[in-house]
Amino acid sequence: MSLLKTNGVGNAAKEFVERGRSIVRLEIELALLEIKTKLTRIGVGIGLAAGAAVVAVFAVGFLFATIAAAIALALPLWASLLIVSATLFGITAALALLGVRSIKAGTPPLPEEAIAEAKLTTEAVVNGH
Repeated sequence: MSLLKTNGVGNAAKEFVERGRSIVRLEIELALLEIKTKLTRIGVGIGLAAGAAVVAVFAVGFLFATIAAAIALALPLWASLLIVSATLFGITAALALLGVRSIKAGTPPLPEEAIAEAKLTTEAVVNGH
């Protein structure tokens, strides 16, 4: 009660608002610091995953070289390399065809069902149904 008598209700309200603002600023600062920490961890994770992907590409290359070397035990080296290369090109072609088919199925990227539903809703509202 002494605070109200010496400083008045206006000053008490002003101090209350300032303390509230200070709390909000501190909460925002804490949230930003938390987001920064998490984004740093995500960035490190993405970098490590990219490094793993590069190593995996080399590992797959060595795997196919090993397969070619194993086939070369029964066939000439050129024939084993030709078999492995043809197999890789076949897999590449199949994946490319599947990718193109998937892209064509998704284009144009419009929410056609949502648009149709919105038109039906608009018609119902206009017609009073």
